[in-house]
Amino acid sequence: MGNEFYKLSAGERAFKIVNYLLIIALCLSIILPFLNILALSFNPGKDAERGGIFFWPRIWSLENFEKVFQASNIGTAFAISVFRTFVGTIASVFLTAMAAYALKSKSLPGGKFFMMLIFFTMLFSGGIIPYYMLLKSIHLTNTIWVYIIPSLYSAWNLIIIRTFFQQIHPSLEESARIDGYNDFTIFMRIIMPLSRPVIAVIGLFNAVGHWNDWFTGAFYIREASLRPLSTLLQEMLMSAEAMRDTLSQAAGAKYEMLEKIQITGNSLKMATIIVVVAPIIIIYPFVQKYFAKGIMIGSMKE
Repeated sequence: MGNEFYKLSAGERAFKIVNYLLIIALCLSIILPFLNILALSFNPGKDAERGGIFFWPRIWSLENFEKVFQASNIGTAFAISVFRTFVGTIASVFLTAMAAYALKSKSLPGGKFFMMLIFFTMLFSGGIIPYYMLLKSIHLTNTIWVYIIPSLYSAWNLIIIRTFFQQIHPSLEESARIDGYNDFTIFMRIIMPLSRPVIAVIGLFNAVGHWNDWFTGAFYIREASLRPLSTLLQEMLMSAEAMRDTLSQAAGAKYEMLEKIQITGNSLKMATIIVVVAPIIIIYPFVQKYFAKGIMIGSMKE
């Protein structure tokens, strides 16, 4: 590799060097902030307020994570997050793929009109208040299904899957029909197995969206027992920051009251980020290979 580099012209070598430097800078811009978050999450909050912590904790401690997991209903919140992520992702991907398979057919009556309506929903919405009134009128508020049913379909995901399906050669479907397959059998036995890259990508997008969504639990759920992990952690973080601000204002110059501020909003925030993103980081390597396949498919034509 080194000999090949010196065989290049001066302009090509300069281009490669600039590319490598840009890639290294991009990687550092992603890795270094995450290392800083990791260091602050494992450092005591009171000590972290002194500053000077960058990529390694000054004092190793688990008190931030202990605070996160002290909530009495964190087990229930975790179970709800797992349920909505698992069920919501599978249902959304399957139903969106079925709709995309129907809409990719050029023989579908009114197909262009339906696609125009779907695209219209990407540009305009009714707003939060009408949306809340709609959910309430169909009795979805304050139920676990408010996490799943309203998010079953995504116009953007549908367009992506439909575009992928259109790249599958029609001769495969024609051969299957000759063998007596109906539309559903073709979809399950031919289209879906050939579409694993796009299914994996859309599935990951859905899973990340479900797992990180705190807004739905905060605005459409009243019972604390139905709130997911992200909403619970968000509430804990806001409470910790409010308590810290109250203690700081009341303490003034009294050092003994400042000593009570053990868990700061910033350190708790970092621990919360780690708790939320850890499952996604663990799952991502298993679907990473499909991202490269998804990018390459469609770049070559027969």
